Amino acid sequence: MASADTPNNAIAAATGLSRPTVIAMRASFMSGGVDAVRRRHPCKRSRRVLTPELEQRILDTTLKTRPPNATHWSVRTLACHLGITRTLVHGVRQRHGVQPHRVERFKVSKDPHFEEQVRDIVGLYLYPPDRALVLSVDEKRQIQAPGRTPPILPLRPGLPERQTHDYKSHGATALFAAFNILNGKVIGRRQSRHRSRGFIQLLNQLEKQLPADQDIHLTMDNGCTHKSAQVQRWLKPKKRKRFHFTSTSSSWPHQAERLFGLITGRMIRRGTFHCVEESE
Repeated sequence: MASADTPNNAIAAATGLSRPTVIAMRASFMSGGVDAVRRRHPCKRSRRVLTPELEQRILDTTLKTRPPNATHWSVRTLACHLGITRTLVHGVRQRHGVQPHRVERFKVSKDPHFEEQVRDIVGLYLYPPDRALVLSVDEKRQIQAPGRTPPILPLRPGLPERQTHDYKSHGATALFAAFNILNGKVIGRRQSRHRSRGFIQLLNQLEKQLPADQDIHLTMDNGCTHKSAQVQRWLKPKKRKRFHFTSTSSSWPHQAERLFGLITGRMIRRGTFHCVEESE
């Protein structure tokens, strides 16, 4: 059929073979005649079977060694180093959950009262005192009101929303908030600046809105606005209010931080504002 100038696609359809097989057979015939077609050719690539020993070697090399010119073994560099295919390396890593290309950072608190303070705050969340309110108090400073200079290109099928990297700031504000962990209600106020005076105004607002016959426990971080002399003078005659501070470098027990994270992710990070009032 080939000698009759029949195309490879037609030969494959007539013989029931694939087009690459037809091309390979024609190439073998051109190089060695009929004997070359009948002869079985060895595979150029050595196919290694995944054995328990090879799997353990892949894991040990990934976890216990480093390449000479990099910080970790990639799939391709490890496959080349061990003389196997990258498919084997990828399968072993995926099965055991090994991800050397990823890094997660953490910070250990050096506060000597770390355990005591964590137990105090988590205990308030789980087992609040009888006839008492537990509020998580914090402030989010420097909330920008960014306005994009060119118009935003809207979301389309196959394309994400696109906006320029530069923006024009229309001012900044600070948000003071008290988060009730029991029912999710928030009592807050906006301030133009982040100062102890704004924190005291929030405390006065809580004094007016909350029941007078209940003790109030306020959890907060170690910010300077929470420990200033003005705040201490305000707190001294208030017997029913108690402050509970988180440990240094350990804001994760602070529920108000999570609240501000939701506000940033859902409304501020991708928002476009023309004035500070719109960001409220």
